[in-house]
Amino acid sequence: MSAPPLAGAPDPAQVIVPDAVRRIAAGRPLRAVWLNGAGGLTFEILGASPTFVKYAPTASGLDLGREAERLAWASRFTPVPSVIDLGADAGGAWLQTAAVPGDNAVGDRWKADPGPAVAAIGHGLRALHDALPAADCPFDWSLETRLTAIRARAAAGLIDPSRWRAEFRDLSLAEALGRVEAPPPIDHLVVCHGDACAPNTLVGAAGRWSGHIDLGDLGLADRWADLAVASWSLDWNFGPGWDAAFYAAYGVAPDLVRIAYYRLLWTLEG
Repeated sequence: MSAPPLAGAPDPAQVIVPDAVRRIAAGRPLRAVWLNGAGGLTFEILGASPTFVKYAPTASGLDLGREAERLAWASRFTPVPSVIDLGADAGGAWLQTAAVPGDNAVGDRWKADPGPAVAAIGHGLRALHDALPAADCPFDWSLETRLTAIRARAAAGLIDPSRWRAEFRDLSLAEALGRVEAPPPIDHLVVCHGDACAPNTLVGAAGRWSGHIDLGDLGLADRWADLAVASWSLDWNFGPGWDAAFYAAYGVAPDLVRIAYYRLLWTLEG
């Protein structure tokens, strides 16, 4: 999962291109376009038919095979990158995908004019939830699975409350863990994106959503697991005040209980 502010456009001067990425580029120009919180890098290979290569160093713990499986399944129903190549060596793993039209929703153009991007994020997330068939989804992002992982992280001492956002810093770890153990009932079960933060929606030149990227955690869950985090990420990327436009574009009234719950759940995972 991406975890702003630890994710973003990398400093080109600091990027070392892995040998595997150079082999895939085969002499074509490339540029680093994204650095995620776990240390994974995404590169664009430029040319007449551009492609993207996501590279995960071995120490990052990122499972690109997991993402490739989800992309292959979701691509039958909605615009997501198609898989070209998946591989690994001693240094790390890589996933090469075809480009999807559009730019990510937090590019300079949309940061200067967030309204169309916010609407596109809401419309796009609703379209994703409507298009992916929950009854046929083989992937899980359920509360049970996520809570099991959170309990294991807590037992291993891997949750650091000092990194939490201001909304939850008045909670002790014990209080936060107690709250997530009492989830609200599921509102509407859908195939969730799993990391519906603003950068993972692509927006075309006309200001309409054109696709989604970074589907490594895609799976069945309450739609509020996506909605709560997508709306939260608007604050990180565009500043406060965009929630109403986002929920209107999605077509739902804010559910404050579920929003608070799923934001806290996300916090305990990061």
